[in-house]
Amino acid sequence: MSAVTAAGRRYLPRGWTDFGRQLVIWFGFLLAYQGVRGLADRNPSKAFDNGWRVLGMEQGMTHHIFELTLQRVAESSSFLNRLASLTYWMSEFAVVGLALLYVYLRRHESFKRFRNWILIANVLGLVGYVLLPTAPPRMFQSLGFIDTLGGMNSMNHGSGFVQVAANPYAAMPSLHAADALIVGVMLITVTRRRWLRLLWALWPLWVWFCVMATANHFWLDVVAGVAVALLALALLQSHRFLRLVPKLA
Repeated sequence: MSAVTAAGRRYLPRGWTDFGRQLVIWFGFLLAYQGVRGLADRNPSKAFDNGWRVLGMEQGMTHHIFELTLQRVAESSSFLNRLASLTYWMSEFAVVGLALLYVYLRRHESFKRFRNWILIANVLGLVGYVLLPTAPPRMFQSLGFIDTLGGMNSMNHGSGFVQVAANPYAAMPSLHAADALIVGVMLITVTRRRWLRLLWALWPLWVWFCVMATANHFWLDVVAGVAVALLALALLQSHRFLRLVPKLA
């Protein structure tokens, strides 16, 4: 028996075959998701119209642009501003991927539920991007918003395959908000140490702050993201839905 095989039997709950299958499912989904997301409606005028509608709804309810206030808070400290930007870029794929890996290796009985919840929520979010392309706050600089990520946004939307796969108008709903909530809830349920539970309870709130403070989402985008996560959970618990997609069961 080779060292690689022995390591798989020792550390992987179901061996290398199942681990490889999960990697194919995850990275295959990410590839397909980014491709379809990039091909979603990119009509700038429609996206800006929808962005103005979101702003109008928010002001109609609160008479205030809270995202500008949060951005000013972040800008009051260079450390806080950099941390918010780093959180925005890392929370969606790096943290989600590492959380999935941790649950797979250490709390395997909860992995399939965790994975399926993430997958369903992101598919629902993709439907939202297709039906409701929305410009993010950073594109409304006339209102005082600042693109705090600067060249990073240009770099990530400017060339090659990334230009095809990335959709700059995918603001509604916020999947950063949805995935942060899912990660926080799942890791609270599988973590035993109290201080870690507190950390993961605060994680969604921190991510929600960051996506608004970096001018990448309106607070209504965040609310929609939370709704997407809750709808995905409801579908995951629906026997009728699971009969339609039995492989998720």
